[in-house]
Amino acid sequence: MIDHLGFSVSDFARSRAFYVQALAPLGYAPVMDVTKEQSGGYEGTGFGPPGRPHFWIGTGEARSGSTHVAFAAGSRAAVDAFHRAALAAGGRDNGAPGLRPHYHEHYYGAFVLDPDGHNIEAVCHAPQA
Repeated sequence: MIDHLGFSVSDFARSRAFYVQALAPLGYAPVMDVTKEQSGGYEGTGFGPPGRPHFWIGTGEARSGSTHVAFAAGSRAAVDAFHRAALAAGGRDNGAPGLRPHYHEHYYGAFVLDPDGHNIEAVCHAPQA
């Protein structure tokens, strides 16, 4: 349904470094960079699987409030690895890895606040094997 999404960050270099590290365990990496020279002022990075930038961060007007983004994880171990990597990259814990049965029986997620306070999640919907 959604092709891609993105939001502005307060410190592009800091946020880019955070997402490079935090999203690596999920198989997401920088796929495309847009420079100020190319765009006439915007600088951003699109993350995703190879060849497909689904998630963008970049420069732009400051936002008030936070955004919630949930990334699909292929396993519960990937959710755990995301949480560790995001904390090591400077994120703040907003919910340790674990089951969230109030969503559904197999919902296994972890939540981290990025450098701007956005609530970033990794979630696996598969039953434990």
